[in-house]
Amino acid sequence: MSSGNPSFEDPKALAWLLRWYAEAGVDVALDPEPHDRFADRAMPRKPVDIPKPQGPEAPKAQAATVPLSSEAAAQSAAEAAASARTLDELRARLDAFEGCALKATATQLVFADGNPRAKIMFVGEAPGADEDRQGLPFVGRAGQLLDKMLASIGLDRRHVYIANVVPWRPPGNRTPTPIETAACLPFMRRQIELVSPKVLVCLGAAASQTLLGIRDGIMRIRGRWFEYHSAEAKIPTLAMLHPAYLLRQPSHKKFAWQDLRELAKIIEKVGAREN
Repeated sequence: MSSGNPSFEDPKALAWLLRWYAEAGVDVALDPEPHDRFADRAMPRKPVDIPKPQGPEAPKAQAATVPLSSEAAAQSAAEAAASARTLDELRARLDAFEGCALKATATQLVFADGNPRAKIMFVGEAPGADEDRQGLPFVGRAGQLLDKMLASIGLDRRHVYIANVVPWRPPGNRTPTPIETAACLPFMRRQIELVSPKVLVCLGAAASQTLLGIRDGIMRIRGRWFEYHSAEAKIPTLAMLHPAYLLRQPSHKKFAWQDLRELAKIIEKVGAREN
């Protein structure tokens, strides 16, 4: 392909350009109507007069916002999360939090779904494109599969509470970085404390490793029970395969069914169906 602009009459060039956009995380059209950016670039640009700041306040007007360091962001998150006394307060503090760069690229905060008084809490990794548009976790294809998995053991979203460790969608659905995860983790821990579930389910390796502090892969830990230590209790925690993984590896749904049966056993034991 030439180094110039792609020809819109060449299907291969268009396909290449779309793949490039998708890999860069550009998968939503933000303008209500098609916009010819190449035509804009071809137009001569007018010089812009930038007024010089006047008076004693000039240095402040010129000062740029300095992003928080990873340590400062984690400390700010811990303080904000600890001050929340309800889930509504926690959501408000998370919505105002500026210590995670993902907030700038996401459409909106994806906080939680389901019943906040439920005794069963599911935690995933991060929202995807559908979740980013709707503002709710697990509403895309993976979420539809999760609903079917819940139904197989007599549950639905009225019986469970669902959230993600990272509440903003990473561009292109990439994996959140350790810095992004660390910045959001205090909010997730406080969310678990406020919900106070009897049973916790970690969906996928990222959620399991982050909340349980383990490094083993998901195929080694799936179906096993662990203890999540909150400030007030030790919560039985089951590691399970993520529904998105099951969509890519449908032959592994047999393992998910085995894990769901394990979950059903402890649900009956602790009476987690009763809200």
